[in-house]
Amino acid sequence: MTKYKKSYFHSGGTVPLLGLTIPEHFTRVVKRFPDREAVVSIPQRKRLTYAALSESVDLLARGLVACGFGKGDRIGIWSTNNLEWLLLQMATARIGAILVTINPAYRLKELAYALRRSEVQGLFVIPSFRTSDYVSMLVEMIPELKDAKGRELKNQDLPFLRQVVLYQPASPMETRRFYPGFNTWADILKRAHSVSLKELDRITASLDIDDPINIQYTSGTTGYPKAVVLTHHNILNNAYFTGLSMHFTEKDRLCVPVPFYHCFGMVLANLLCLSHGACVVIACEHFDALEVLGAIEAEKCTAIHGVPTMFIAELEHPEFNNIDTSTLRTGIMAGAPCPPTLMKRVMEEMHCQEILIGYGETEASPVTHLTLRDDSMERRVITVGKNLPHQEVKVVDVDTGATLPIGQTGEICFRGYHIMKGYYEDHEATKEAIDENGWLHSGDLGTMDAYGYVRITGRLKEMIIRGGENIYPRGIEEFIYGHPKVAEVAVFGVPDEYYGEEVMAWIKLHAGETATEQEIRDFCKDGLAHFKIPRYIWFVEEFPMTVTGKLQKFRMREIAIEKMRKGAQS
Repeated sequence: MTKYKKSYFHSGGTVPLLGLTIPEHFTRVVKRFPDREAVVSIPQRKRLTYAALSESVDLLARGLVACGFGKGDRIGIWSTNNLEWLLLQMATARIGAILVTINPAYRLKELAYALRRSEVQGLFVIPSFRTSDYVSMLVEMIPELKDAKGRELKNQDLPFLRQVVLYQPASPMETRRFYPGFNTWADILKRAHSVSLKELDRITASLDIDDPINIQYTSGTTGYPKAVVLTHHNILNNAYFTGLSMHFTEKDRLCVPVPFYHCFGMVLANLLCLSHGACVVIACEHFDALEVLGAIEAEKCTAIHGVPTMFIAELEHPEFNNIDTSTLRTGIMAGAPCPPTLMKRVMEEMHCQEILIGYGETEASPVTHLTLRDDSMERRVITVGKNLPHQEVKVVDVDTGATLPIGQTGEICFRGYHIMKGYYEDHEATKEAIDENGWLHSGDLGTMDAYGYVRITGRLKEMIIRGGENIYPRGIEEFIYGHPKVAEVAVFGVPDEYYGEEVMAWIKLHAGETATEQEIRDFCKDGLAHFKIPRYIWFVEEFPMTVTGKLQKFRMREIAIEKMRKGAQS
């Protein structure tokens, strides 16, 4: 392989990009594997073959058309993981509607923002989950749901919203008796018979691969979410080539504990499986370690996805040693820094020898880099691999934008088929993210070696500047994670009058363990430069996180500053 002097790498690949829309490619897969299982929803005790899934998708798609939805319309979904979520994902793609995925943890203010920001016209929602009563929240926000007549809603604060559809797994009929403004899943399906399959096929044939098909909200680890617009071409190819890198076939069964509303679930789980004829195994509505382990054993899953915190919870569950995970082969660990020691445990204790480290972001559909099963152990635990086929990547100076020499730390930038269309109706934010030459600036810091392998050193905004020294939290976290008592760690900077910033570490210990701040500092002295050793060490039971398991360091920083301020005043 050619070595490069500059931190730039382009992967052409021997397999061409798919020049198809999502429904076109799905039709081909259905024809090849009609009788193979496409999806298993364990919480709902439902199974569908590819032929049955295709019929269900078409029926829902015809119902959506009958209700007035079509190409370019925004249809939101506010729900945990279930079979209907997957059906809506494929049905909206069938008619060219844009699926707007909404975080089920959102509260009223966040939901209202998401609906207004992407001008949602139809919203699908489950009645409730755990302590979240979605019906009550919606009725509070949209009083018209109490007495709306006909099928169209009219709300001054949400002028685009026309319909709210309540659906399973909980029965919505009792709710609608009190709030007639809600439609139901059954209502949509009843109307499907007014639209023929021939008409549906005509609509699908009119779609283009560059049509927008999905709006994803960024996770909000650094601030307020943005509405990322992705196309058929973006996400279908990203899912397909990720599957190729995993050596996925129709014989694979993927256990899915990650939320569908995020790219990890929607693209790298659902669409990845359906683009290769594999089976989606919905392990749980919302992450539960024991339910995930049980799904692996019961369905003989060959693959599992997750963020590091999920794998930690599975490995440390009291029942882990009593559950058979020997059928596992591969999967992706991503969404947050993946400590080498955790990677090795997953490979050895979960028998997942071909587990891959993934890296990317929502704006890139989302995967830009993956390790490969044939990579050396060092590359698989230290780097995030190389970019997928048909993608470009470079590392640039954060001040000048110049491409840096191999080995130097800078901002990672991407270009290729996978780059988002932009932020919905926000041209200024789009220009800030994608430069005039088409490069998406990730905001992540990293280095590239001579073979194109990238190592992430931290977020540009997370970089700590202490007394003129640039400190990258990732390296400190990896070192502290090597302490035998440490289960998880997060490092970030807090203000300091003398140095400008000081290093703070939040540490969660393994169950039953105790440690002192000095014990951790003494451990750090053996492997970290003195200015990298955390001045502040807090032992915590949990971290502020997004639903997808990403650590919210900006929230940790806010909490720490407030507690330190109050401490100084007392």
